Amino acid sequence: MDRSNIEKIAQNSEDKVLLAKLWDKITAGMRKNIPANTCFLSPREQEMARYLFGCPEGLHFFGGYEESERKMLIYLPDYLDDAALLGEDSPCICLRATFYQGDSPSHRDFLGALMGSGIGRETVGDICVGEGRCDFFVTSEIAPYLLQNFISAGRTKLHLEQIPLSDASIPEPEVKEIKDTLASLRLDSVISSGFRIGRSLAAQYVATGKAAMDGLPCEKPDKPVGEGVKISVRGLGKMQLVKVGGKTKKDRISVVIHRYV
Repeated sequence: MDRSNIEKIAQNSEDKVLLAKLWDKITAGMRKNIPANTCFLSPREQEMARYLFGCPEGLHFFGGYEESERKMLIYLPDYLDDAALLGEDSPCICLRATFYQGDSPSHRDFLGALMGSGIGRETVGDICVGEGRCDFFVTSEIAPYLLQNFISAGRTKLHLEQIPLSDASIPEPEVKEIKDTLASLRLDSVISSGFRIGRSLAAQYVATGKAAMDGLPCEKPDKPVGEGVKISVRGLGKMQLVKVGGKTKKDRISVVIHRYV
């Protein structure tokens, strides 16, 4: 762990400010041997934090459930075990909004309403919309305010309550499975296969800064993609290289890709 690495990791002034805040919060907790946490971080911000802090004992990325996209960085001192992440004193809170099932507010409706209530995006984690309810994750500091003031999403009236993290209802992501063979595992080839576009167009998306691997921007079309890597392309969506198999008789690589729909 070295604070001077902020200059190497940050790509702009906003990154520098964010990483400095993360450093100050987490290292203060470590020095005092008390719990400490950041707000919710995007996948890209999480990757920058991993480069900055490495993997010291007691650090956790946690967003309320295992596969969450937005996560807090949390430091737990040695007298607390991992169960504290799900306990009553967790810095991550799950709120459940219930509504008339005849209405169908979307993820965008909930996010817009939350931002319209005057809170920052960094205080809100994943938003999981289901039939007649929406479970979403927020920081413990902002939860009391929302319980008192978050009463609608668009024209949909809401009833809000706090629920245990273990009771959160997480919908299964809808994916389209794509089985294909590739000449190589270059980023532009994988994007071309997953989104069914030409490789030259895929390379253009990458070169113009619209692609990210596991949250980190990548502008190199020939960047190798490993099994399990998640790829997002602005304007196209998200996908994951789920499996890399053996080579075919034509010396191509068999792959399985999940595209989120």
